[in-house]
Amino acid sequence: MDTVLRDVRVIDGSGGPSYRADVALADGRIAEIHRETDSGPRPTAARTVEGHGLALSPGFIDMHAHSDLALLRDPGHEAKAAQGVTLEVIGQDGLSYAPVDDRTLAEVRAQITGWNGGGPGSTDIDFSWRTVGEYLDRLDHGFDGNGIAVNAAYLIPQGTVRMLTLGWDDREATAEEVARMKQLVAEGLEQGAVGLSSGLTYTPGMYASDAELTELCRVVARYEGYYCPHHRSYGAGALQAYEEMVDLTREAGCALHLAHATMNFGVNEGRAPELLTLLDRALDGGADITLDTYPYTPGCTTLVAMLPSWASEGGPGAILARLRDDATAERLRHVMEVEGADGCHGVPIEWDKIEISGVSDPALAGYVGRTVARSAAERGEEPWVTARRIMIEDRLGSTILQHVGHEENVRQIMRHRVHTGGSDGILQGDKPHPRAYGTFPQYLGKYVREEGVLALEECVAHLTSRPAARLRLPDRGLVREGYRADLVLFDPDTVAAESTFEVPRTLPTGIPHVLIDGRFVMADGKRTDVLAGRSVRRTA
Repeated sequence: MDTVLRDVRVIDGSGGPSYRADVALADGRIAEIHRETDSGPRPTAARTVEGHGLALSPGFIDMHAHSDLALLRDPGHEAKAAQGVTLEVIGQDGLSYAPVDDRTLAEVRAQITGWNGGGPGSTDIDFSWRTVGEYLDRLDHGFDGNGIAVNAAYLIPQGTVRMLTLGWDDREATAEEVARMKQLVAEGLEQGAVGLSSGLTYTPGMYASDAELTELCRVVARYEGYYCPHHRSYGAGALQAYEEMVDLTREAGCALHLAHATMNFGVNEGRAPELLTLLDRALDGGADITLDTYPYTPGCTTLVAMLPSWASEGGPGAILARLRDDATAERLRHVMEVEGADGCHGVPIEWDKIEISGVSDPALAGYVGRTVARSAAERGEEPWVTARRIMIEDRLGSTILQHVGHEENVRQIMRHRVHTGGSDGILQGDKPHPRAYGTFPQYLGKYVREEGVLALEECVAHLTSRPAARLRLPDRGLVREGYRADLVLFDPDTVAAESTFEVPRTLPTGIPHVLIDGRFVMADGKRTDVLAGRSVRRTA
């Protein structure tokens, strides 16, 4: 044996009762579980870690991560490793970096620099790949051939696929273009992607019709993957948008995973039960549906995402040209402040709830941590004038926190039978959303120990076995003999998220040990130099 975790409280991920045991590891897998009630000799090994009141669970799976470049930029990746995350699902919201050609790569780098960095002119990433398989190979290679901090699974980004096939045009795809997109999706799945994502409030993915999306989902279903949409609205029309995704995937015969399944804005306060009723009805009818949420109320995205979709046709350069034109800028202001842009989920924007969380240009750092309304008032100008200036001067690279969520909706959705955890953690910016550093300890500390919204064993199942089942991983997500030794040792009495909106880049407490393939990624609360992460590819 390589390691024995001695006298730990095993919370095995199934949702069943915990028990005390010695858990022995060998060759990256769980070799033996010796319960305290078992007879015979206890296992021994070269290394023993004493339980001392610690709970042992499977590693946490972040079902909605934005670490697409962070995994290649930061070998420590403490934001996730310190939370007990052993696997992240990236390629989210329909926008990522494979498959691409040279043109598309340049465009997507510019579009989502606020999410991931890596914008035009940056040299911290060697963008040597073009296909999904090459990107996954790059993750496997990691740092000097030694891998990455945690494991990663990849969703093919539908918006990037559309960008690659027909650019930024807001039009119906031709039959030939749909066939090309289907081919790209099939190739990505064959190369190891686990499914398809969409960002249906982000351009150009939002230009796709339901018929087009259904055709792509038919391909995903053929490979037994899943569709993960950021659907068309989380505000006005949210329930209709959820129903649209349920109906679309039912037609395609495809599994559905609803990304950051929230009910936000004033129009949806107290309406979580309506969403859950819709989902229960579909589940009872045989639909294959899961969802993820983060345990916070504010959302996080880019400032440019608030614009109406017509402003983004043609790509980042066209957006900037429209913002610089006074007449067009006035049209944009009216749509956003009076009508409600589709980029802002059909709800008139409230500038006092839009907080700048990060900028690409350090000269604009004075805006960070302030709402657009506050910065505008300090300058004696209208909020739109301030917002327009920030977007232009930061070349669309600014990120925001959007304070539009409702606590009771968050609580009700996280209790649901198909709920999983996803951080939606953007790691860029001076003041990123604290969920990037705190999602999983926030569940275990605040919502389990302090408030009793979920029982501990049930919560661990939400964060481990349920996502592993969605990803069709046959040997992860449970503490079982023969399973991979992707494990977390945490203290149920002290685990807590320490990241806050004021000081977001703060690591959690109460999670001393994290293992991937039986190797200590975190030991005694400190990051080791182990790089045990690899790409986790679709199983045939």
